[in-house]
Amino acid sequence: MHFGSHKFSIAPMMDWTDRHARVFHRGLTKRALLYTEMVTAEAVLHGKRDLLLGFSPEEHPVALQLGGSDAGKLAEAARIGADVGYDEINLNVGCPSDRVQEGRFGACLMAEPGLVAACIAAMRDAVRVPVTVKCRIGIDDQDSEQDLQTFIDTVAATGCSTFIVHARKAWLKGLSPKENREVPPLDYARVHRLKEARPGLTIVLNGGLQSLDAALANQGVLDGVMLGRAAYQTPWLLAEVDARVFGEAPSGMTRASAVEAMFPYMEAHVGRGGRLNNIVRHMLGLFHGEPGARAYRRILSVDSVKDGAGIEVVRRALAAVADRVRAADAA
Repeated sequence: MHFGSHKFSIAPMMDWTDRHARVFHRGLTKRALLYTEMVTAEAVLHGKRDLLLGFSPEEHPVALQLGGSDAGKLAEAARIGADVGYDEINLNVGCPSDRVQEGRFGACLMAEPGLVAACIAAMRDAVRVPVTVKCRIGIDDQDSEQDLQTFIDTVAATGCSTFIVHARKAWLKGLSPKENREVPPLDYARVHRLKEARPGLTIVLNGGLQSLDAALANQGVLDGVMLGRAAYQTPWLLAEVDARVFGEAPSGMTRASAVEAMFPYMEAHVGRGGRLNNIVRHMLGLFHGEPGARAYRRILSVDSVKDGAGIEVVRRALAAVADRVRAADAA
């Protein structure tokens, strides 16, 4: 399946953007580009491929994010991902965790633009789908605008034209991954200037965007925006994406109808021996800020982990919301 837009995407997030989260998000927006959690090239080559790479047809357009620094292994992993049916292959050059550095992939690779370029060139030779890069604006003391442009130019020389830029530098020494998402200051203006300096490239902004309004405020200059935690923790904002970002007619969907649309998927998963909690844990924030949100979360959190839990648990959670709404209306 071909797609041509990075105007709005949902960030790859470890332990969060698994296949169940992606199916739920796809029900809220038909146009957003979805990303997998990062999978190492080594895992793709030697791990349980069905578990690591499996996805549902309704997820399209969906991109596979890979981690690694061995050009040959990344090329083979990219080929496998493309053969499975992913619409894009993305290389992670932004994750700052110690475990990632030990494996010589993630943000530490920004110090080696030539190596990243060699990896991207090999991946592009192996597949026909787009190969893209997700990076930071810099690392440690290597964080001048010239450093960033040198990195981008070196990689772009391979023919790679799309860069998703997390607008924070990464401190590889002294900050935890969580702190690296919060402590280094955001610098959206630097990403804007990168786009102005390299207008022929597709530049997508990521990092700290807390709402659809905040995302849209950056779309005049940039080619797209990528939301992470905000999209996951308050997923109802995704229901506005198709209309507000892509200009489509409002869907008329409600929060309750979005949940009910997941029932067949839930039943199929539970029927195969899966646990209800595997899916509904991604849906806890759907009623954020609404009457009944706490009761909804509590029922799903407590009861979905029990043996034999099925969609009757979700029906009860929705009923609790409806009861709170009626009570609020009557007050």
